[in-house]
Amino acid sequence: MSMIDERNSAVRPRRGTASKHRAQEPRRRTFARSWLRGEGTVARRAWRAQYVRRIAFGDAAAAGAAATVGYLTRFGPAGMSAGQQASVWMATILPVAWVTLMLVSRSYEERFLWVGPEEFRRVFSAAVLLLALVGTVSWAFKLEIARGFIVVALPLATGLSLLQRYLQRQWVHRRRAEGRFLQTAILVGHRSGVTALHAQIDREAYHGYRVIGCCLPAGPQGESPQAFDGLPVLGTLNEVVDVVHAYEVDTVAVLPSPELDGPALRRLGWDLEKTRAELLLAPAVTEIAGPRVRIRPVCGLPLLHMERPELRGVRRLTKESFDRTAATVGILLILPVLAALALAVGLTSRGGVFYRQERVGRDGQTFGMLKFRTMVAGADRMVPDLAEQSDGNGVLFKMKGDPRVTPIGRVLRRYSLDELPQLLNVLRGEMSLVGPRPPLPTEVERYGFDMHRRFLVKPGITGLWQVSGRSDLSWDDSVRIDVRYVENWSLAFDFMILWKTVGAVFRGSGAY
Repeated sequence: MSMIDERNSAVRPRRGTASKHRAQEPRRRTFARSWLRGEGTVARRAWRAQYVRRIAFGDAAAAGAAATVGYLTRFGPAGMSAGQQASVWMATILPVAWVTLMLVSRSYEERFLWVGPEEFRRVFSAAVLLLALVGTVSWAFKLEIARGFIVVALPLATGLSLLQRYLQRQWVHRRRAEGRFLQTAILVGHRSGVTALHAQIDREAYHGYRVIGCCLPAGPQGESPQAFDGLPVLGTLNEVVDVVHAYEVDTVAVLPSPELDGPALRRLGWDLEKTRAELLLAPAVTEIAGPRVRIRPVCGLPLLHMERPELRGVRRLTKESFDRTAATVGILLILPVLAALALAVGLTSRGGVFYRQERVGRDGQTFGMLKFRTMVAGADRMVPDLAEQSDGNGVLFKMKGDPRVTPIGRVLRRYSLDELPQLLNVLRGEMSLVGPRPPLPTEVERYGFDMHRRFLVKPGITGLWQVSGRSDLSWDDSVRIDVRYVENWSLAFDFMILWKTVGAVFRGSGAY
């Protein structure tokens, strides 16, 4: 059982195992307590198997509910007419067929669960397989399956399965944020790489790893490396397997290192086969999403191939078409809300209803971004006097409790209602629904080389920054998040951000 203290994250090796790298001894836990918290090697594997069973049961329940609704919608409570018995059989076996095709599409494999969109893509693959299977069977055996039943049941089963998987994933994310259901991990490599990966894992706890320490190269004279940044050094690069045995490690993450070349990594993999730990190889390039990374065998070597980000061509045209269509529909739907907000702004303070500010968009072109005015007239002239009180993140001017903001402006900012006029910018082709934050020209003057990547796409009304903390983000995190979006853009990524934006807006966190 892995002994991990919640208060100080100290670790200790398994009893009876000799180790010269010992950390502070925490209080012992009982097995029952560890199991309830999802800790311990056996318990961690048990809860993951239980989670997969819950997902499968949810899929079966979704298909059963969809079959019932489809049957009642098509035939009504009175039942069906003669010759439609095939639809009864279809409704009966739909839950079993649905779960079976989920297995075929590998949607229950742990590598696709908990994070990323691949799990949801495989649900859609199962739906396509089911539709093809129904068509083939009905044609081959001359079965009369009511099309109305299929039209209702199949989309509903897909939607309900996606919903229950999303809700269960969020449940796991909340538990992991509390420190539960985590796999113990050690990082192997040099100090700089270990520091960067440790920070990234800490930022994204929902991936399910708890870093308990690291293994670093020995010193010039063979001396043991020292702890740094609060991360215990459990051993050297030659002692990884001993550390895995001593601390019952679940995951070993190896970073690029000249000491760990091909033969050394191969031997490490062989040694770890005798344990229950999994081996992860972290590439030197970070912040690149899985869909852009492919393994290509070349001369017997598995090489990582990074595909170009999809910033041009058909997919970009699809994004722009979606943006303008959604913006048009959105403006028509919320026109009364826009009128009410404009009236509230105009009646509660002096000045215009809208505020137009110059921002930098795609390819470095400037445009006038529209917002509802949330500050008093002449607010820009007050910036030099307030600069010393800025709560910004290094380049941006941000201030909690900004005295320039009007009472109605605070409400608009809290729920991002002041940004609704930017739908007009989307219609004009200057902005997108989802994209990096549109910067001011004065900010761009202070940009480094990496930050200019954000100008490869249009800025967005919302974005990854909006759902990741908004104004509470540091400048470095803002840079990292914007570049990450540009590097990994896809329509599925946009839809995910739009979905998360709803929750971020209602919470109102990070907005001031």
